Amino acid sequence: MKNIYSIKVDLVHKLNVQASIYSVHKIILVQESQAMDLSLRYWNIWRISLKTDTPGYKSYPVPLAKDFLEKLPTDVKGNTKEVIFSYFHGENSNVDIITRAQAGLCLRCYVSEPILKACQKIDNLFSGDKAFSYHDLLSFVLNDDGKTLVIGDTDGKKQLIIKSDGTSDIATYNFFTVKVLQTFKIHYNSRMSLDNWAFLQTKQNPDIKDFLSEYGFKNLSDWALLNRARPKQLKRLSERDQQIIKAFHAVYRRDRALQKKVGGKKCPEPSHLQLEEMISFLKKQNVIINKTSELIKELKIVVTQLRHFDIWNCREPLEIYDADTEIYTTRNDIVTESINEVELEQQEILQVLHSTINLALAQTIKQELIARISYLEKSKKYTPLAKQFIPGMHLYYFRGMSLKEIAPLLGMSSWDQARRVLNPGELLSNVRALFIKKLMDQMLEIAEKKGLIQIPPNPDYLKNLAEQIEAFADEEIFQKAAEEIRTGKSRSMDSLYAQQLRISLQNLQKNIHQCVAS
Repeated sequence: MKNIYSIKVDLVHKLNVQASIYSVHKIILVQESQAMDLSLRYWNIWRISLKTDTPGYKSYPVPLAKDFLEKLPTDVKGNTKEVIFSYFHGENSNVDIITRAQAGLCLRCYVSEPILKACQKIDNLFSGDKAFSYHDLLSFVLNDDGKTLVIGDTDGKKQLIIKSDGTSDIATYNFFTVKVLQTFKIHYNSRMSLDNWAFLQTKQNPDIKDFLSEYGFKNLSDWALLNRARPKQLKRLSERDQQIIKAFHAVYRRDRALQKKVGGKKCPEPSHLQLEEMISFLKKQNVIINKTSELIKELKIVVTQLRHFDIWNCREPLEIYDADTEIYTTRNDIVTESINEVELEQQEILQVLHSTINLALAQTIKQELIARISYLEKSKKYTPLAKQFIPGMHLYYFRGMSLKEIAPLLGMSSWDQARRVLNPGELLSNVRALFIKKLMDQMLEIAEKKGLIQIPPNPDYLKNLAEQIEAFADEEIFQKAAEEIRTGKSRSMDSLYAQQLRISLQNLQKNIHQCVAS
Protein backbone atom coordinates (compact mmCIF):
# COMPACT_ATOMS: atom_id res chain seq x y z
CA MET A 1 0.00 0.00 0.00
CA LYS A 2 1.25 3.46 -0.78
CA ASN A 3 2.07 5.23 2.45
CA ILE A 4 0.47 8.54 3.31
CA TYR A 5 3.74 10.41 2.74
CA SER A 6 3.81 9.24 -0.88
CA ILE A 7 0.19 10.26 -1.30
CA LYS A 8 0.96 13.75 -0.03
CA VAL A 9 4.00 14.13 -2.32
CA ASP A 10 1.95 12.98 -5.32
CA LEU A 11 -0.76 15.52 -4.52
CA VAL A 12 1.67 18.40 -4.22
CA HIS A 13 3.37 17.52 -7.51
CA LYS A 14 0.07 16.95 -9.26
CA LEU A 15 -1.11 20.43 -8.34
CA ASN A 16 2.32 21.91 -9.19
CA VAL A 17 2.47 23.32 -5.72
CA GLN A 18 -0.55 25.44 -6.62
CA ALA A 19 -2.82 24.38 -3.80
CA SER A 20 -2.68 24.35 -0.06
CA ILE A 21 -5.22 23.70 2.55
CA TYR A 22 -4.69 27.06 4.17
CA SER A 23 -8.31 27.30 5.26
CA VAL A 24 -8.25 24.03 7.16
CA HIS A 25 -4.97 24.58 8.91
CA LYS A 26 -5.79 28.16 9.73
CA ILE A 27 -8.44 26.59 11.95
CA ILE A 28 -5.77 24.62 13.73
CA LEU A 29 -3.52 27.65 14.15
CA VAL A 30 -6.32 29.89 15.41
CA GLN A 31 -7.53 27.26 17.84
CA GLU A 32 -4.00 26.88 19.16
CA SER A 33 -3.47 30.63 19.50
CA GLN A 34 -6.78 31.15 21.28
CA ALA A 35 -6.44 28.22 23.67
CA MET A 36 -4.86 28.55 27.07
CA ASP A 37 -1.24 27.58 27.45
CA LEU A 38 -1.01 23.78 27.36
CA SER A 39 0.50 23.47 30.80
CA LEU A 40 -2.32 25.66 32.17
CA ARG A 41 -4.90 23.35 30.58
CA TYR A 42 -3.50 20.44 32.57
CA TRP A 43 -4.15 22.02 35.96
CA ASN A 44 -7.27 24.15 35.43
CA ILE A 45 -10.62 22.43 35.11
CA TRP A 46 -13.88 23.80 33.73
CA ARG A 47 -16.74 23.11 36.12
CA ILE A 48 -20.33 24.23 36.59
CA SER A 49 -20.54 27.43 38.59
CA LEU A 50 -23.34 27.82 41.11
CA LYS A 51 -22.98 31.59 41.32
CA THR A 52 -25.64 33.62 39.57
CA ASP A 53 -23.19 36.27 38.32
CA THR A 54 -21.27 33.79 36.13
CA PRO A 55 -22.39 32.21 32.82
CA GLY A 56 -22.95 28.74 34.22
CA TYR A 57 -19.35 27.56 34.26
CA LYS A 58 -15.94 28.60 35.51
CA SER A 59 -12.30 27.54 35.33
CA TYR A 60 -10.95 26.33 38.67
CA PRO A 61 -7.28 25.73 39.48
CA VAL A 62 -6.36 22.22 40.62
CA PRO A 63 -3.23 22.48 42.82
CA LEU A 64 -2.68 18.71 42.98
CA ALA A 65 -2.53 18.52 39.18
CA LYS A 66 -0.14 21.47 39.06
CA ASP A 67 2.17 19.79 41.59
CA PHE A 68 2.16 16.62 39.50
CA LEU A 69 3.14 18.54 36.36
CA GLU A 70 5.96 20.37 38.11
CA LYS A 71 7.45 17.05 39.22
CA LEU A 72 7.59 15.65 35.70
CA PRO A 73 11.15 15.26 34.34
CA THR A 74 12.16 18.18 32.13
CA ASP A 75 13.05 15.88 29.23
CA VAL A 76 9.40 14.83 28.72
CA LYS A 77 7.89 18.32 28.50
CA GLY A 78 7.63 18.13 24.69
CA ASN A 79 5.72 14.87 24.95
CA THR A 80 3.59 15.71 27.96
CA LYS A 81 0.29 14.17 26.90
CA GLU A 82 1.75 10.77 25.98
CA VAL A 83 3.76 10.59 29.20
CA ILE A 84 0.79 11.50 31.38
CA PHE A 85 -1.34 8.92 29.58
CA SER A 86 1.28 6.25 30.21
CA TYR A 87 1.10 7.07 33.93
CA PHE A 88 -2.70 7.14 33.91
CA HIS A 89 -2.96 3.70 32.27
CA GLY A 90 -0.27 2.23 34.56
CA GLU A 91 2.00 1.18 31.70
CA ASN A 92 5.01 1.52 34.00
CA SER A 93 4.87 -1.01 36.83
CA ASN A 94 6.87 1.36 39.05
CA VAL A 95 4.04 3.93 39.01
CA ASP A 96 1.81 3.60 42.07
CA ILE A 97 -1.96 3.90 41.94
CA ILE A 98 -2.05 7.40 43.49
CA THR A 99 0.38 8.70 40.83
CA ARG A 100 -1.84 7.16 38.16
CA ALA A 101 -4.86 8.99 39.57
CA GLN A 102 -2.94 12.28 39.75
CA ALA A 103 -1.96 11.91 36.08
CA GLY A 104 -5.62 11.27 35.31
CA LEU A 105 -6.56 14.45 37.15
CA CYS A 106 -4.31 16.42 34.76
CA LEU A 107 -5.97 14.82 31.76
CA ARG A 108 -9.44 15.44 33.19
CA CYS A 109 -8.57 19.13 33.37
CA TYR A 110 -7.37 19.01 29.77
CA VAL A 111 -10.54 17.44 28.28
CA SER A 112 -12.92 19.67 30.24
CA GLU A 113 -12.34 22.48 27.70
CA PRO A 114 -13.44 20.60 24.52
CA ILE A 115 -16.37 19.17 26.50
CA LEU A 116 -17.50 22.72 27.29
CA LYS A 117 -17.00 23.81 23.67
CA ALA A 118 -19.06 20.85 22.40
CA CYS A 119 -22.01 21.91 24.57
CA GLN A 120 -21.75 25.44 23.22
CA LYS A 121 -21.63 24.07 19.67
CA ILE A 122 -24.76 21.99 20.24
CA ASP A 123 -26.51 25.09 21.55
CA ASN A 124 -25.48 26.97 18.41
CA LEU A 125 -26.80 24.22 16.14
CA PHE A 126 -30.10 23.35 17.75
CA SER A 127 -31.44 26.02 20.06
CA GLY A 128 -31.66 29.26 18.14
CA ASP A 129 -35.09 29.93 19.60
CA LYS A 130 -33.53 29.54 23.08
CA ALA A 131 -35.93 26.78 24.10
CA PHE A 132 -32.81 25.53 25.84
CA SER A 133 -29.18 26.63 26.08
CA TYR A 134 -25.87 24.90 26.57
CA HIS A 135 -26.19 25.63 30.32
CA ASP A 136 -28.85 22.90 30.34
CA LEU A 137 -26.36 20.43 28.84
CA LEU A 138 -23.43 21.08 31.17
CA SER A 139 -24.76 18.97 34.05
CA PHE A 140 -24.67 15.85 31.85
CA VAL A 141 -20.99 16.07 30.96
CA LEU A 142 -19.24 18.79 32.97
CA ASN A 143 -19.74 16.86 36.20
CA ASP A 144 -16.13 16.47 37.38
CA ASP A 145 -15.37 17.92 40.82
CA GLY A 146 -11.67 18.29 39.98
CA LYS A 147 -10.71 16.84 43.36
CA THR A 148 -11.53 13.14 43.64
CA LEU A 149 -8.72 10.84 42.51
CA VAL A 150 -10.07 8.34 39.96
CA ILE A 151 -8.66 5.74 37.57
CA GLY A 152 -10.31 3.35 35.13
CA ASP A 153 -10.77 -0.31 36.00
CA THR A 154 -9.03 -2.95 33.89
CA ASP A 155 -12.32 -3.81 32.17
CA GLY A 156 -12.45 -0.30 30.74
CA LYS A 157 -15.99 0.24 32.06
CA LYS A 158 -15.84 0.88 35.79
CA GLN A 159 -14.24 3.85 37.54
CA LEU A 160 -12.29 3.40 40.77
CA ILE A 161 -12.00 6.05 43.49
CA ILE A 162 -8.50 6.08 44.99
CA LYS A 163 -8.16 6.75 48.71
CA SER A 164 -5.19 8.43 50.41
CA ASP A 165 -3.87 5.05 51.62
CA GLY A 166 -3.75 3.69 48.06
CA THR A 167 -6.84 1.49 48.34
CA SER A 168 -9.74 1.79 45.89
CA ASP A 169 -13.52 1.51 45.75
CA ILE A 170 -15.82 1.23 42.73
CA ALA A 171 -17.26 4.68 42.04
CA THR A 172 -21.02 4.99 42.45
CA TYR A 173 -20.98 8.20 40.37
CA ASN A 174 -18.94 8.29 37.19
CA PHE A 175 -17.17 11.37 35.82
CA PHE A 176 -17.70 11.96 32.10
CA THR A 177 -14.13 13.23 31.76
CA VAL A 178 -12.80 9.87 32.94
CA LYS A 179 -15.05 8.02 30.49
CA VAL A 180 -13.59 10.10 27.65
CA LEU A 181 -10.08 9.14 28.75
CA GLN A 182 -10.98 5.46 29.14
CA THR A 183 -12.18 5.22 25.53
CA PHE A 184 -9.37 7.24 23.92
CA LYS A 185 -6.74 5.17 22.11
CA ILE A 186 -3.58 7.25 22.59
CA HIS A 187 -1.32 4.69 20.89
CA TYR A 188 -3.47 4.08 17.83
CA ASN A 189 -1.34 5.18 14.86
CA SER A 190 -4.10 6.97 12.92
CA ARG A 191 -6.04 8.55 15.74
CA MET A 192 -8.12 11.59 16.51
CA SER A 193 -6.59 14.22 18.72
CA LEU A 194 -7.70 14.09 22.34
CA ASP A 195 -9.53 17.41 21.84
CA ASN A 196 -11.51 16.04 18.89
CA TRP A 197 -12.24 12.78 20.70
CA ALA A 198 -13.62 14.64 23.75
CA PHE A 199 -15.68 16.86 21.43
CA LEU A 200 -17.11 13.83 19.59
CA GLN A 201 -17.88 11.87 22.76
CA THR A 202 -19.73 14.86 24.18
CA LYS A 203 -21.95 15.14 21.11
CA GLN A 204 -22.68 11.41 21.34
CA ASN A 205 -23.38 11.42 25.06
CA PRO A 206 -26.62 9.42 25.62
CA ASP A 207 -27.97 11.85 28.22
CA ILE A 208 -27.52 14.79 25.86
CA LYS A 209 -29.19 12.86 23.04
CA ASP A 210 -32.12 12.02 25.31
CA PHE A 211 -32.38 15.68 26.29
CA LEU A 212 -32.39 16.80 22.65
CA SER A 213 -35.09 14.25 21.83
CA GLU A 214 -37.45 16.20 24.06
CA TYR A 215 -37.08 19.13 21.65
CA GLY A 216 -37.76 17.16 18.47
CA PHE A 217 -34.24 15.97 17.69
CA LYS A 218 -34.98 12.27 17.95
CA ASN A 219 -32.72 9.29 17.49
CA LEU A 220 -35.08 7.46 15.18
CA SER A 221 -35.35 3.69 14.84
CA ASP A 222 -34.21 2.06 11.59
CA TRP A 223 -37.78 1.74 10.35
CA ALA A 224 -38.72 5.32 11.26
CA LEU A 225 -35.58 6.52 9.49
CA LEU A 226 -36.47 4.61 6.33
CA ASN A 227 -40.10 5.70 6.53
CA ARG A 228 -39.19 9.37 6.72
CA ALA A 229 -36.46 9.34 4.00
CA ARG A 230 -36.93 12.38 1.77
CA PRO A 231 -36.17 13.02 -1.93
CA LYS A 232 -33.15 15.13 -1.02
CA GLN A 233 -31.62 12.10 0.71
CA LEU A 234 -32.57 9.65 -2.03
CA LYS A 235 -30.62 11.63 -4.61
CA ARG A 236 -27.41 10.83 -2.74
CA LEU A 237 -27.99 7.06 -2.89
CA SER A 238 -27.35 4.53 -5.65
CA GLU A 239 -30.15 3.72 -8.10
CA ARG A 240 -30.64 0.31 -6.47
CA ASP A 241 -30.93 1.81 -2.99
CA GLN A 242 -33.40 4.39 -4.24
CA GLN A 243 -35.60 1.60 -5.62
CA ILE A 244 -35.42 -0.27 -2.32
CA ILE A 245 -36.62 2.81 -0.42
CA LYS A 246 -39.39 3.41 -2.96
CA ALA A 247 -40.57 -0.17 -2.42
CA PHE A 248 -40.43 0.31 1.34
CA HIS A 249 -42.47 3.51 1.07
CA ALA A 250 -45.02 1.96 -1.29
CA VAL A 251 -45.83 -0.83 1.16
CA TYR A 252 -44.84 0.38 4.60
CA ARG A 253 -46.17 3.95 4.35
CA ARG A 254 -49.49 2.69 3.01
CA ASP A 255 -49.88 0.35 5.97
CA ARG A 256 -48.68 2.99 8.42
CA ALA A 257 -51.58 5.21 7.36
CA LEU A 258 -53.98 2.42 8.32
CA GLN A 259 -52.16 1.65 11.58
CA LYS A 260 -52.42 5.27 12.72
CA LYS A 261 -56.20 5.18 12.30
CA VAL A 262 -56.45 2.28 14.75
CA GLY A 263 -53.79 3.58 17.10
CA GLY A 264 -50.93 1.36 15.96
CA LYS A 265 -47.53 1.63 17.63
CA LYS A 266 -44.79 3.78 16.17
CA CYS A 267 -42.95 2.34 13.16
CA PRO A 268 -42.89 -1.39 14.03
CA GLU A 269 -40.61 -3.84 12.25
CA PRO A 270 -42.00 -4.71 8.81
CA SER A 271 -43.92 -7.98 8.75
CA HIS A 272 -43.03 -10.98 6.59
CA LEU A 273 -45.98 -10.22 4.30
CA GLN A 274 -44.86 -6.62 3.88
CA LEU A 275 -41.35 -7.74 3.00
CA GLU A 276 -42.67 -10.23 0.46
CA GLU A 277 -44.75 -7.47 -1.14
CA MET A 278 -41.68 -5.23 -1.30
CA ILE A 279 -39.75 -8.01 -3.04
CA SER A 280 -42.53 -8.30 -5.65
CA PHE A 281 -42.51 -4.52 -6.10
CA LEU A 282 -38.73 -4.57 -6.65
CA LYS A 283 -38.91 -7.37 -9.24
CA LYS A 284 -41.11 -5.15 -11.38
CA GLN A 285 -38.29 -2.58 -11.25
CA ASN A 286 -35.73 -5.26 -12.23
CA VAL A 287 -34.22 -5.31 -8.76
CA ILE A 288 -33.93 -8.97 -7.80
CA ILE A 289 -33.92 -9.91 -4.11
CA ASN A 290 -34.87 -13.52 -3.44
CA LYS A 291 -35.37 -13.74 0.33
CA THR A 292 -36.89 -11.53 3.01
CA SER A 293 -33.70 -11.96 5.07
CA GLU A 294 -31.70 -10.54 2.15
CA LEU A 295 -34.10 -7.60 1.90
CA ILE A 296 -33.74 -6.88 5.63
CA LYS A 297 -29.96 -6.89 5.19
CA GLU A 298 -30.14 -4.44 2.29
CA LEU A 299 -32.57 -2.19 4.16
CA LYS A 300 -30.06 -2.07 7.03
CA ILE A 301 -27.34 -1.04 4.58
CA VAL A 302 -29.53 1.83 3.37
CA VAL A 303 -30.22 2.83 6.99
CA THR A 304 -26.49 3.09 7.64
CA GLN A 305 -26.20 5.52 4.75
CA LEU A 306 -29.21 7.54 5.86
CA ARG A 307 -27.73 7.95 9.31
CA HIS A 308 -24.89 9.87 7.70
CA PHE A 309 -27.48 12.55 6.95
CA ASP A 310 -28.19 12.71 10.68
CA ILE A 311 -28.49 16.05 12.46
CA TRP A 312 -24.94 15.70 13.82
CA ASN A 313 -23.48 15.72 10.33
CA CYS A 314 -25.65 18.31 8.64
CA ARG A 315 -25.09 22.05 8.35
CA GLU A 316 -28.01 22.86 6.05
CA PRO A 317 -31.37 23.97 7.50
CA LEU A 318 -33.10 21.02 9.10
CA GLU A 319 -36.71 19.93 9.22
CA ILE A 320 -38.32 18.64 12.38
CA TYR A 321 -39.95 15.24 11.94
CA ASP A 322 -42.97 14.36 14.04
CA ALA A 323 -43.08 10.56 14.34
CA ASP A 324 -46.76 10.64 15.30
CA THR A 325 -48.06 12.72 12.41
CA GLU A 326 -45.17 11.90 10.02
CA ILE A 327 -45.21 15.51 8.91
CA TYR A 328 -42.11 17.64 8.34
CA THR A 329 -41.99 21.28 9.32
CA THR A 330 -39.22 23.70 8.52
CA ARG A 331 -37.21 24.65 11.56
CA ASN A 332 -37.30 28.29 12.60
CA ASP A 333 -34.54 27.94 15.16
CA ILE A 334 -31.51 28.00 12.87
CA VAL A 335 -29.08 30.59 14.15
CA THR A 336 -28.99 33.48 11.72
CA GLU A 337 -26.36 35.62 13.37
CA SER A 338 -23.04 35.73 11.55
CA ILE A 339 -20.22 33.43 12.58
CA ASN A 340 -16.53 33.97 12.20
CA GLU A 341 -14.62 32.92 9.09
CA VAL A 342 -12.72 30.13 10.81
CA GLU A 343 -15.93 28.55 12.12
CA LEU A 344 -17.48 28.71 8.66
CA GLU A 345 -14.46 27.06 7.04
CA GLN A 346 -14.41 24.30 9.65
CA GLN A 347 -18.10 23.56 9.04
CA GLU A 348 -17.44 23.46 5.28
CA ILE A 349 -14.71 20.85 5.72
CA LEU A 350 -16.84 18.69 8.03
CA GLN A 351 -19.77 18.94 5.63
CA VAL A 352 -17.67 17.74 2.71
CA LEU A 353 -16.22 14.83 4.68
CA HIS A 354 -19.60 13.56 5.81
CA SER A 355 -21.58 14.25 2.64
CA THR A 356 -19.07 12.55 0.33
CA ILE A 357 -18.03 9.55 2.40
CA ASN A 358 -20.47 7.06 0.82
CA LEU A 359 -19.91 8.18 -2.75
CA ALA A 360 -16.13 8.25 -2.34
CA LEU A 361 -16.13 4.81 -0.72
CA ALA A 362 -18.34 3.32 -3.46
CA GLN A 363 -16.09 4.79 -6.17
CA THR A 364 -12.85 3.58 -4.61
CA ILE A 365 -14.15 0.05 -3.94
CA LYS A 366 -15.42 -0.27 -7.52
CA GLN A 367 -12.14 1.05 -8.89
CA GLU A 368 -10.03 -1.33 -6.81
CA LEU A 369 -12.22 -4.35 -7.56
CA ILE A 370 -11.88 -3.71 -11.31
CA ALA A 371 -8.13 -3.17 -10.90
CA ARG A 372 -7.79 -6.45 -9.02
CA ILE A 373 -9.71 -8.41 -11.65
CA SER A 374 -7.64 -6.79 -14.42
CA TYR A 375 -4.41 -7.72 -12.60
CA LEU A 376 -5.50 -11.35 -12.27
CA GLU A 377 -6.56 -11.55 -15.93
CA LYS A 378 -3.17 -10.24 -17.09
CA SER A 379 -1.19 -12.47 -14.75
CA LYS A 380 0.06 -15.66 -16.41
CA LYS A 381 -0.04 -17.45 -13.09
CA TYR A 382 -3.57 -16.49 -12.06
CA THR A 383 -5.43 -15.91 -15.35
CA PRO A 384 -7.45 -19.14 -15.03
CA LEU A 385 -8.57 -18.07 -11.55
CA ALA A 386 -9.53 -14.48 -12.41
CA LYS A 387 -13.17 -15.48 -12.99
CA GLN A 388 -13.27 -16.88 -9.45
CA PHE A 389 -12.46 -13.54 -7.83
CA ILE A 390 -16.04 -12.22 -7.57
CA PRO A 391 -17.53 -15.57 -6.44
CA GLY A 392 -14.71 -15.87 -3.89
CA MET A 393 -15.27 -12.39 -2.48
CA HIS A 394 -19.00 -13.13 -2.44
CA LEU A 395 -18.38 -16.18 -0.23
CA TYR A 396 -16.04 -14.17 2.00
CA TYR A 397 -18.23 -11.08 2.51
CA PHE A 398 -21.76 -12.46 2.08
CA ARG A 399 -21.39 -15.81 3.83
CA GLY A 400 -18.50 -15.02 6.16
CA MET A 401 -16.48 -18.04 5.01
CA SER A 402 -12.74 -18.30 5.63
CA LEU A 403 -10.17 -18.54 2.81
CA LYS A 404 -9.50 -22.12 3.86
CA GLU A 405 -13.17 -22.98 3.36
CA ILE A 406 -13.38 -21.06 0.07
CA ALA A 407 -10.33 -22.63 -1.62
CA PRO A 408 -11.79 -26.10 -2.41
CA LEU A 409 -15.16 -24.65 -3.45
CA LEU A 410 -13.49 -22.59 -6.19
CA GLY A 411 -11.02 -25.25 -7.31
CA MET A 412 -8.01 -23.64 -5.67
CA SER A 413 -5.17 -25.81 -4.47
CA SER A 414 -4.71 -24.35 -1.00
CA TRP A 415 -5.49 -21.61 1.49
CA ASP A 416 -2.36 -19.81 0.35
CA GLN A 417 -3.53 -19.75 -3.26
CA ALA A 418 -6.93 -18.42 -2.19
CA ARG A 419 -5.15 -15.71 -0.21
CA ARG A 420 -3.00 -14.68 -3.19
CA VAL A 421 -6.01 -14.55 -5.54
CA LEU A 422 -8.59 -12.90 -3.25
CA ASN A 423 -6.30 -11.09 -0.79
CA PRO A 424 -9.05 -9.14 1.06
CA GLY A 425 -6.44 -7.47 3.29
CA GLU A 426 -4.56 -5.98 0.35
CA LEU A 427 -7.83 -4.87 -1.24
CA LEU A 428 -8.77 -3.07 1.99
CA SER A 429 -5.37 -1.35 2.16
CA ASN A 430 -5.60 -0.20 -1.44
CA VAL A 431 -9.15 1.10 -0.97
CA ARG A 432 -8.06 2.97 2.17
CA ALA A 433 -5.13 4.65 0.39
CA LEU A 434 -7.24 5.68 -2.61
CA PHE A 435 -10.13 6.83 -0.38
CA ILE A 436 -7.83 9.11 1.63
CA LYS A 437 -6.34 10.47 -1.59
CA LYS A 438 -9.83 11.27 -2.92
CA LEU A 439 -10.74 13.18 0.24
CA MET A 440 -7.41 15.02 0.10
CA ASP A 441 -8.19 16.04 -3.49
CA GLN A 442 -11.58 17.36 -2.44
CA MET A 443 -10.12 19.39 0.42
CA LEU A 444 -7.53 20.95 -1.88
CA GLU A 445 -10.20 21.71 -4.48
CA ILE A 446 -12.32 23.51 -1.89
CA ALA A 447 -9.36 25.61 -0.79
CA GLU A 448 -8.57 26.48 -4.41
CA LYS A 449 -12.15 27.44 -5.30
CA LYS A 450 -12.46 29.65 -2.24
CA GLY A 451 -9.22 31.44 -3.07
CA LEU A 452 -7.68 30.30 0.19
CA ILE A 453 -4.44 29.03 -1.34
CA GLN A 454 -1.14 29.89 0.26
CA ILE A 455 1.92 29.68 -1.97
CA PRO A 456 4.20 27.95 -1.27
CA PRO A 457 2.30 25.55 0.97
CA ASN A 458 3.73 24.84 4.39
CA PRO A 459 4.56 21.08 4.57
CA ASP A 460 3.21 20.96 8.12
CA TYR A 461 -0.20 22.07 6.87
CA LEU A 462 -0.46 19.19 4.42
CA LYS A 463 0.82 16.74 7.03
CA ASN A 464 -1.79 17.91 9.54
CA LEU A 465 -4.62 17.59 7.03
CA ALA A 466 -3.53 14.10 5.99
CA GLU A 467 -3.43 12.97 9.62
CA GLN A 468 -6.89 14.36 10.31
CA ILE A 469 -8.37 12.71 7.21
CA GLU A 470 -6.67 9.42 8.07
CA ALA A 471 -8.12 9.55 11.58
CA PHE A 472 -11.57 10.35 10.20
CA ALA A 473 -11.41 7.53 7.63
CA ASP A 474 -10.17 4.95 10.12
CA GLU A 475 -12.73 5.93 12.75
CA GLU A 476 -15.64 5.90 10.30
CA ILE A 477 -14.69 2.96 8.09
CA PHE A 478 -11.39 1.14 8.06
CA GLN A 479 -10.64 0.25 11.65
CA LYS A 480 -13.74 -1.93 11.94
CA ALA A 481 -13.22 -3.37 8.44
CA ALA A 482 -9.69 -4.45 9.37
CA GLU A 483 -10.92 -6.03 12.60
CA GLU A 484 -13.43 -8.08 10.59
CA ILE A 485 -10.67 -9.51 8.40
CA ARG A 486 -8.51 -10.34 11.42
CA THR A 487 -11.38 -12.22 13.07
CA GLY A 488 -11.24 -15.97 12.63
CA LYS A 489 -14.42 -18.02 12.63
CA SER A 490 -17.94 -16.62 12.99
CA ARG A 491 -16.95 -13.25 11.57
CA SER A 492 -19.73 -10.70 11.17
CA MET A 493 -19.22 -8.58 8.06
CA ASP A 494 -21.38 -5.57 8.93
CA SER A 495 -18.94 -2.66 8.73
CA LEU A 496 -19.70 0.21 6.35
CA TYR A 497 -16.85 -1.03 4.14
CA ALA A 498 -18.27 -4.58 4.01
CA GLN A 499 -21.75 -3.30 3.25
CA GLN A 500 -20.57 -1.14 0.36
CA LEU A 501 -18.30 -3.92 -0.93
CA ARG A 502 -21.28 -6.28 -1.12
CA ILE A 503 -23.23 -3.71 -3.14
CA SER A 504 -20.28 -3.23 -5.51
CA LEU A 505 -19.86 -6.99 -5.94
CA GLN A 506 -23.55 -7.35 -6.78
CA ASN A 507 -23.36 -4.54 -9.33
CA LEU A 508 -20.24 -6.02 -10.96
CA GLN A 509 -21.81 -9.46 -11.07
CA LYS A 510 -24.96 -8.01 -12.64
CA ASN A 511 -22.91 -6.18 -15.30
CA ILE A 512 -21.04 -9.38 -16.12
CA HIS A 513 -24.30 -11.31 -16.55
CA GLN A 514 -25.69 -8.57 -18.82
CA CYS A 515 -22.55 -8.67 -20.99
CA VAL A 516 -22.76 -12.46 -21.29
CA ALA A 517 -26.46 -12.30 -22.16
CA SER A 518 -25.90 -9.73 -24.89
